[in-house]
Amino acid sequence: MAGSKEEKKMTIEDLPGVGEATAEKLRENGLDDIMTIAVASPKDLSELAGIAEGTAIKIIAAARKSADIGNFETGEQILERRKDVLKLSTGSKNLDNLLGGGFETQSITEFFGEFGSGKTQIMHQAAVNATMPVEQGGFDSDVLIIDTENTFRPERIIQMSKARGADPDTVLKRIHVARAYNSHHQILLAERAIELGKEFPIKLLIVDSLTSHFRSEYMGRGSLSERQQLLNRHMHDLLKFATIYNAVIGVTNQVSARPDVFFGDPTAPIGGNIVGHTATFRIYLRKSKGGKRIARLIDSPYLPEGETVIQISEDGVSDGV
Repeated sequence: MAGSKEEKKMTIEDLPGVGEATAEKLRENGLDDIMTIAVASPKDLSELAGIAEGTAIKIIAAARKSADIGNFETGEQILERRKDVLKLSTGSKNLDNLLGGGFETQSITEFFGEFGSGKTQIMHQAAVNATMPVEQGGFDSDVLIIDTENTFRPERIIQMSKARGADPDTVLKRIHVARAYNSHHQILLAERAIELGKEFPIKLLIVDSLTSHFRSEYMGRGSLSERQQLLNRHMHDLLKFATIYNAVIGVTNQVSARPDVFFGDPTAPIGGNIVGHTATFRIYLRKSKGGKRIARLIDSPYLPEGETVIQISEDGVSDGV
């Protein structure tokens, strides 16, 4: 990434306004290098380090200058930087093609649909695939899963690993799962993920499901604003991880009934504009016959809307026959 040479030379103590006590507080909260400070918000930095917001703004500005971020770039420079973007196979060539080659790093890919539409199965398959060698469409990496509904099943990982010819024990050792018991715990785990990214070669972070806790804990119009603020913070923490580690973020989302019709079903994804605007790719899943699912790409920065058919079986996600 840009500025990597500079980052190796500098420590957070080299930033103006960061003394020994401030540096210690920042490190305790996982802000222990130039890049993580550069992408932090002044309010968060102020609260975590116990410093004035004005001081936090100056520290962040210095970190951004050192890390060479926050400046305008030419389209040519952005195109060059996007050469670092990697693609992770979904297990289905049809779905890979719909996504322009598979799950994309530095992005959030959201799958939403009703219960049983295959969201969690796709996330399990992505976890297995990420541990696979690069020549087999994987990242040869570790995986983090934030499990909010107790849906992670190691037995499924074993089935899918065997179907791919991988050693199940090796795959399971590379998947790190944390159960999130409420929305605040979920947010904390996403923040903790940035620290774990320094210990393990993580290229895939999964949140299954993204909105379940927020939906159940913040009911009614009176709490909608607070829910959306927290959800917005959580989504940007996930994007921060994707940017820092050139990783894929895969999330699942629930749907709710609505009076109008959404792509043939009277349902809509939870989270409103916060999730809609922050997720890079949005895939709507619905059931079909014989284990098949219809996947529809409804939002992408550069890909056309489209639809394809995938198969979900005991062996995992595939194109079927």
